[in-house]
Amino acid sequence: MSVAQAVGEYEYTNDWFEQNVPVWDVLIPQYEPQKFLEIGSYEGRSVCYLIEKFATKGPIEIDCIDTWAGGVEHGEIKMSDVERRFDKNIAIAQSKVPNAARVTKHKTFSHIAMAELIAAGRANSFDVVYIDGSHQAPDVLSDCVMGFHLLRVGGLMICDDYVWSMEPIGSQDSLNMPKPAIDAFLNMFQRKMIMVRGAPIYQVYAAKTGA
Repeated sequence: MSVAQAVGEYEYTNDWFEQNVPVWDVLIPQYEPQKFLEIGSYEGRSVCYLIEKFATKGPIEIDCIDTWAGGVEHGEIKMSDVERRFDKNIAIAQSKVPNAARVTKHKTFSHIAMAELIAAGRANSFDVVYIDGSHQAPDVLSDCVMGFHLLRVGGLMICDDYVWSMEPIGSQDSLNMPKPAIDAFLNMFQRKMIMVRGAPIYQVYAAKTGA
């Protein structure tokens, strides 16, 4: 079972996100982001990064979608504690920045939350869409397609865990992997998305070029 540890004032049980920081530090500011959409928020580590990085320059808005019920890979993790840490960490981050950082929780399935955002007139409005929710291929494909419609033209989509698999290498089930879904999405939307160079390959970056 994961044990929560203090990172500065924050409380996290893992450091999954840290490998992304060198790329995000360089890449995301190029899109001058003010509105972020995150699918899969867990303890809020990436959201706290966005708040500290971008709410120093002006007000920002972040919509976070998560059931906080966990996925098949979360085993015996107590997800109510994960959500409690998310709430605590976000409050800490908001208290550390000079500008408003509005964080809206959508505690539901991603397809429901994104459908509600589209119905509310939020289509084509987000500068950055970060997909890091379910790792099951059908869910990932749905998140990518709906996320595309919420991303503005010129905005950046980030897909996490590109090479993750539940099973050992050599015996993977393609339906338990994000990669086949991300590949299918990018193949189908290749006239409206362009790959953006980045590292590590654990994440895929693509910019929206057409509606």
